[in-house]
Amino acid sequence: MIQFLISLLVGALVGYVAGRVMNSGSKGLLMNCLIGIVGSSVGHFVYGLLGIQTTNFLGDFLCSVIGAIIVIFVARKISK
Repeated sequence: MIQFLISLLVGALVGYVAGRVMNSGSKGLLMNCLIGIVGSSVGHFVYGLLGIQTTNFLGDFLCSVIGAIIVIFVARKISK
């Protein structure tokens, strides 16, 4: 249960950071969590394709933020 809560908090932080980088503003806690969690999956998938492995929290966090940026970018392109 604690691990799940930590995942949600980290996901919210990842979504928030990616939103700030992409200048999309804060979308609320729930949307930031969703963007962060989906972004983490996308980031680790892309890193796997490129043969990059993360070894610590900072590497995982950056990987997740990059994935969330990709998710926001693709969502913007689809919505136009």
